[in-house]
Amino acid sequence: MEVAVAIFGLLFVLFVVAGVFVTVKAVQAAKRGVDRKVAQARRTVEDTTLRARQFTQPGVVGELAQLRLTLRTSMRATQEVLRVGSADDASLAEAVRLFEQLSVHGRELDEDLRRLEREPSKPTIAARLPELRERLERITHSAESLRWAARDRARKFAEDDLAALSDQIDMEAGALRHWTDDAAGGGQQGGEGGRPAAGSRPATGPAATGPGAGTGSGVGAASASGAEGYSWGPVEDETPAITARDPRARPTFSWEKAPQRETSRGRAEGNGGIAG
Repeated sequence: MEVAVAIFGLLFVLFVVAGVFVTVKAVQAAKRGVDRKVAQARRTVEDTTLRARQFTQPGVVGELAQLRLTLRTSMRATQEVLRVGSADDASLAEAVRLFEQLSVHGRELDEDLRRLEREPSKPTIAARLPELRERLERITHSAESLRWAARDRARKFAEDDLAALSDQIDMEAGALRHWTDDAAGGGQQGGEGGRPAAGSRPATGPAATGPGAGTGSGVGAASASGAEGYSWGPVEDETPAITARDPRARPTFSWEKAPQRETSRGRAEGNGGIAG
C-alpha cells in the first residue's frame, strides 16, 4: 500500500513539473512573439517618420533621415536574404557571422545619426555629415556584397538543378519513345535481309503458300486476284453470275406429253416373263 501511494505521489509530482515546464515555455514563446511584433511595429513607425521627415524637412535634418533610411533598408534586405538562404545552404553560415559583425557597425552608425537628429546646432551636423556618409557607404557596400553574393549562389544552384532535371526528363522521354528506335531498326534489317520493305503487304493464301507457289499459274492467279482489288482467297458463299446447266437434266417443253407410268400389274407381268 505504501509503495502504491509513493508511486502515485511521484507521478503527481512529475505531472506538476511537466505542467510548469510547458507553461513557462508557452509564456516565453508568447513573450518573444509579442516582442517581435512590438519591434516590427516600432520599425514601421520609425521608417514612416523618417520618410515624412525626408520630404517635409529639407536641409541637414532631411539628409540625416535619408541616410538612416538607406542604412536600414540595406541592412534589412541583406538580413532577409541571408536568413532565407542559410536555411537551405549551410555554406552561408560564415556570411551570416560576418553580417552579424557588420550589423554592430550599422547599429552604431544608426545611433550616431539618431543623436545628430536631436542636435540643435546645424553647423555641427553639417560638419559631421561627410564622415557619417562615408561610413554609411562602406557599410552598405559590404552589405550589398554579401546580399548579391548569396543571391548569385542561390541562382547558380537553381540553374544547376534545372539543368540536371532537364537531362533526366530528356532521358525519360527517350525511353518512353523506344518504339521509334525499334521501328527504325526493323526497317533497316528488312532492307538488308531481303524482307519486304515498309508499306508492302505480305502475300498470303493458296497462291503464296501452296505447292504451286512461284510457278507461272501462281503468278497468273496472283495477277488476276490483284486486278480485282487484292482478293487474296476465294470468297465464301459467293454466287456465280451464270448458273451452269445440269447435263443430266433433260429440258421439258409445254407441247410434249407426260410419259405414261407403268402399272403395278405390268410390272408384275414383266417380272414374271423375265423369270419364265
